[in-house]
Amino acid sequence: MEKRNRYTSDFKTKVVLEVLREEQTVNEIAAKYEVSPVMVSRWKAEFLERASLVFEKKTNDVDKVKKEYESKQEHLEKLVGQLTVEVDWLKKKSGLK
Repeated sequence: MEKRNRYTSDFKTKVVLEVLREEQTVNEIAAKYEVSPVMVSRWKAEFLERASLVFEKKTNDVDKVKKEYESKQEHLEKLVGQLTVEVDWLKKKSGLK
């Protein structure tokens, strides 16, 4: 059974950018990198389809992470306060204070 090749995103980008420069044909580029011309065409189509995503703002993801961080921070501060009160109470009861 033949093992499938796995190509990195960097490699695919390099190949697609070379295709987009149109200095060589898809077949020439595919032969140069020892990849199927059909595969190169698929990579190009996928690249062009997703190109607009590069310029989209990721504010939703950033806001989500920020809210999670603030929530966790608030929880930890509350926990520290509670533990401080408990330690003070235990010191008082044990006569160490």
